[in-house]
Amino acid sequence: MQAVRSRASDYDTVAEGYTAENETSLMNAYLERPAALALAGEVAGRRILDAGCGSGPLFAELRERGAVVSGFDGSPGMLEQARRRLGADADLRVADLAGPLPYADDAFDDVMASFVLHYLRDWGPTLTELRRVLRPGGRIIASVEHPLVLNLMKRHTGPRPDYFATENRLEDWTMGGGTAQLSFWDRPLEAMTDAFLAAGLRITRLHEPRPVPAAHELFPDDFHIADTCPSVLFFVLHSE
Repeated sequence: MQAVRSRASDYDTVAEGYTAENETSLMNAYLERPAALALAGEVAGRRILDAGCGSGPLFAELRERGAVVSGFDGSPGMLEQARRRLGADADLRVADLAGPLPYADDAFDDVMASFVLHYLRDWGPTLTELRRVLRPGGRIIASVEHPLVLNLMKRHTGPRPDYFATENRLEDWTMGGGTAQLSFWDRPLEAMTDAFLAAGLRITRLHEPRPVPAAHELFPDDFHIADTCPSVLFFVLHSE
C-alpha cells in the first residue's frame, strides 16, 4: 500500500456530506462528541483551541457552554461549513495540523483534538506545537479510533494486520455526491503513549466511552456493539 500523508483539503469534495453525517451519526453525535464534552467539564471562560475543527460541531457546543473558542482546519471546504454554523465572527483559520500554528505561546487553557491525530504519520512535531500554545498545566483532550478494536476489524476485511506496526490505511469516502480518498495512520497504544511522553505531556486519564442512552432507540442495530465493545479511546493530557 502506498504511504501518503492525508491532506485536510481532501475533505473539500465531501465537506457538505460529511457535515451532515457527523451531525447525526452514532460514532460522532452520540459517542465521541458527548464524551469529549464530558471530559472537558466546566468550560465557561476557558480559552479552548479546537484542533482540526472541521465543520464546527464541537466548537459550537463549547461556545454555547461559555468557552472562548478558536478553531483551525486544513480544509477550506470544511471551514466554509463551519462559518455557516458559527457565524462570520468565529475565530476560524486555515492551518496545517502538521505545521506551525498561527497562535501565540500559552494562548489556550485547553486543546480539543477529536479524531485528528490519526492523519499524521509522525505525531511529534504536532504534539510539540500543541504543547507550545497551551499555558503551563493546560490540557489536551484527544480522541482516536481504538487501536485494538481497529486492528480486530481489519482482520475481517483483508490480510492479517500487524498490531504493533505503524501502518498507512487508505479509505475511499463518498458523501453528498463527492468522493475523496483519505489517508490514516494506525499505530499501537504504546506508540501513542510514547509520543505523548516524548512531547512533555503527562497522561492523566484514559477513557473508553460508551454511547449515550438516547442512541439506543435511534440505532437499535448498532447500539449493542458500540455499548459493549470500545471503538474510541480518549487521552487527557497535561502540559508539564
